[in-house]
Amino acid sequence: MTTPNSANSGADVDVNPAGAVRRRARVAPDHVVVRYEGGDLSYAGLDERAARLAAVLAEGGVGEGERVAYLGLNSSSFLVTMLAAFRLGAVFVPLNFRLTGVETGYVLGRSGAVALVCEDGHRAVAEAAREGVDLRLALLVDDDPAIPVQGEPGPAWAPWSGPLAEADPHPEIASRGFADPAILMFTSGTTGRPKGVLLTHGNVWWNSVNVDTMLDTRRGDTTHAVAPLFHIGALNSFVIRTLVRGGTVIVRRTFDPASTLADLTAHRVNSTFMVPAMLAGLSRVEGIAEADLSALRSVVVAGAPVPPSLIEQFAGYGVLLQQAWGLTETAPFATHLPAESTMAKLGSAGLPMPHTRVRVVDTETGEAAAPGVAGEVLVSGPNVTPGYWENPEATAAAFDAEGWFHSGDIGYLDEDGYLFIVDRLKDMIISGGENVYPAEVERVLTELPGLTDIAVIGVGDERWGERVVAVVSLAEGVELTLEELRAFGERRLARYKLPRELRVVPALPRNASGKLEKVAVRAMVG
Repeated sequence: MTTPNSANSGADVDVNPAGAVRRRARVAPDHVVVRYEGGDLSYAGLDERAARLAAVLAEGGVGEGERVAYLGLNSSSFLVTMLAAFRLGAVFVPLNFRLTGVETGYVLGRSGAVALVCEDGHRAVAEAAREGVDLRLALLVDDDPAIPVQGEPGPAWAPWSGPLAEADPHPEIASRGFADPAILMFTSGTTGRPKGVLLTHGNVWWNSVNVDTMLDTRRGDTTHAVAPLFHIGALNSFVIRTLVRGGTVIVRRTFDPASTLADLTAHRVNSTFMVPAMLAGLSRVEGIAEADLSALRSVVVAGAPVPPSLIEQFAGYGVLLQQAWGLTETAPFATHLPAESTMAKLGSAGLPMPHTRVRVVDTETGEAAAPGVAGEVLVSGPNVTPGYWENPEATAAAFDAEGWFHSGDIGYLDEDGYLFIVDRLKDMIISGGENVYPAEVERVLTELPGLTDIAVIGVGDERWGERVVAVVSLAEGVELTLEELRAFGERRLARYKLPRELRVVPALPRNASGKLEKVAVRAMVG
């Protein structure tokens, strides 16, 4: 039997998170949805604050489809700004707070943002970034005890507390469908100019469906948000979903291992997203072995390879780390390793998400790679971006004729269909005619006692074409020779993969998502 709407089933569904937050505010107005050092917010408080900011933005000329940017650390103001933009049908642009003024200016200008909300600690960067950018409205967060305003803001800024207090809450919430733009995130730009990744409300929603299907998430859960929210991994793993499902988000501005452990136990946290470096820091906190982490059901780790020893260590604490793989372009997860497979498939990035397809193809022929054979990882599904912001050339280069997104990551599928990421295609080293994948070498050598971090790069070599170089940092008092490093690695790596040069540095450069800044590492080597 068919109905007049059966052919269009689901097309008119409103998936705007701002609407879901308003519904929760009506059902459970006093439930604390955001716990934050600058002040907690109930659902009613969050909804009203977002409605007031939406009114201020609308009065400042922000309309449907226009871009609203935020510059600052994790905070309740970040979430309020995002929801206010969503209420107007505008696009939220979270900015990387680690960029310089010039870099931020490029992103602001490229996004076409018409409004900017900024924390005081980033005012100088924002002021440098605004040169040549046509902003209609620049609001300074001035009512957060965690970030007090230092000195007079100046005429270029409107402290937002006054307008928020005076505004009548914007009564309407724009209905948003699957194809409507929601978030514009710029890639880290570690190898060049960052590209704007457009994520639709459908991309956000379908990733949430994938997460809810595969992970143990529940209505009313408490999630911990300490990884930077300007990355899609932190924002769309659990935070947005928790907001719309009646839960509580513990927002922390920066990562401190001891404070994070205290949060996990005191607040009976159920889920969190972290990068491996954070978990490594957490693993070293005194008392973690005795801590009650029994409420922690879903810990997703992504952004960089996870050392098997770290997975085993947390398993000993009763916490099964669930590795995932994806990119900003996949909103973020394309694959996920279920908790029950964590130990059996140690080191795997898991299976394709239920509503996402993943395949591995030969980089030369484009044909499907056999199980165990490395190739480029391709993704297709409703969580995949429709393309890059005002960049048809980059979009055309990333998608093939059949609509598959080419990730640029090298990996293989085992006989059971589990994905193992080997490396980035652009980072591959060709030494003596053999392909060497740095991430594979890094995974093995990171197990070396006393080694705290490692990056493997290729350097030009007259004899080999490229030689493999290991750049490492060591624990205090530890010394390491190239011979010792090679002796450790040769038990699991072919000799052509072993480093021919060793550089010891105090620390390796990583970006906010925990990924190695390979350009900066190469500059260290010279």
